[in-house]
Amino acid sequence: MSETVTAPPTTPAPRGPREGWPHFVLDPAPTAELSEAIAVLWADVTNAGGAVGFVPTVTPEEVRPALRQHLVGMAEGTTRLLIGANDRGQPVATAFLRRNTHRLMRHWLWLSTVMVHPDWQGRGAGRELMAAAASAARAIDPEVTGLRLTCRGGLGLERFYTSCGYQEVGRVPDAIRVGENEFRDDVTLWLPLG
Repeated sequence: MSETVTAPPTTPAPRGPREGWPHFVLDPAPTAELSEAIAVLWADVTNAGGAVGFVPTVTPEEVRPALRQHLVGMAEGTTRLLIGANDRGQPVATAFLRRNTHRLMRHWLWLSTVMVHPDWQGRGAGRELMAAAASAARAIDPEVTGLRLTCRGGLGLERFYTSCGYQEVGRVPDAIRVGENEFRDDVTLWLPLG
């Protein structure tokens, strides 16, 4: 069952409904069409320089194995999908929320594959996605105390996430190889939900 997720009043308010502006849905029906649209979105974001597990240039076919891992987690009940859909129902933003399987860490969730289509970047959709992800985490389990994510350093993503309330809590230098002799830090960020 899918549900619409809105930002809590303590986060920056959405710009309000307007034609084409994304609305956020937790657990949309996992159809073949949605899967294909997410694969295309993932390739578009990567090819525009987005740091979502690949380096340009990729095709939807190349990202499908990584997407399948998320879909398997959804089928197993360990992963939840949040999409920001335009007025035609097409995803223009996504985030996956994953439960921890370790018995001592079930009180927080992983947030991963956070993407906003390049055409929607710089207009507030990313902030709304992050607020909707926090709301979704609370809806999934009111006992969840935080969200944890990692990002590729050197692209300004840390500034974006900290402006959304996340705190940098760890950094592994040169942990991500993006090219021949080209490395980026793996940055861990935390959003307390208490």
